[in-house]
Amino acid sequence: QVQLVESGGGLVQAGGSLRLSCAASGRTFSSYAMGWFRQAPGKEREFVAAISRSGVGTYYVDSVKGRFTISRHNAKNTVYLQMNSLKPEDTAVYYCASGTSSVPSRRDLEYDSWGQGTQVTVSS
Repeated sequence: QVQLVESGGGLVQAGGSLRLSCAASGRTFSSYAMGWFRQAPGKEREFVAAISRSGVGTYYVDSVKGRFTISRHNAKNTVYLQMNSLKPEDTAVYYCASGTSSVPSRRDLEYDSWGQGTQVTVSS
């Protein structure tokens, strides 16, 4: 498994931006797909974005398309989530996850390592 540490969360006004980072260690980062998920209070965890091991393939939940961008820097063992035009409904704890293969997935069962999460709060 891999160890994952998220950072970059915080409080921002609606319309603002945040950049989340997730630093990985423990196995060959560049061999695996990575994903971001989020969980709002009282709701189930939901898929946000995923990226292939090369970074070429990216996938997003419809609600963030055009506003969020997932990227990765394999030499730095880091995956990012750039979040623009934030809305109050984006408020949640955001988790990064490492996939079980090189193929990105929307399904949390396809990820075997998870970070501790970072809080994102968007005020109206």
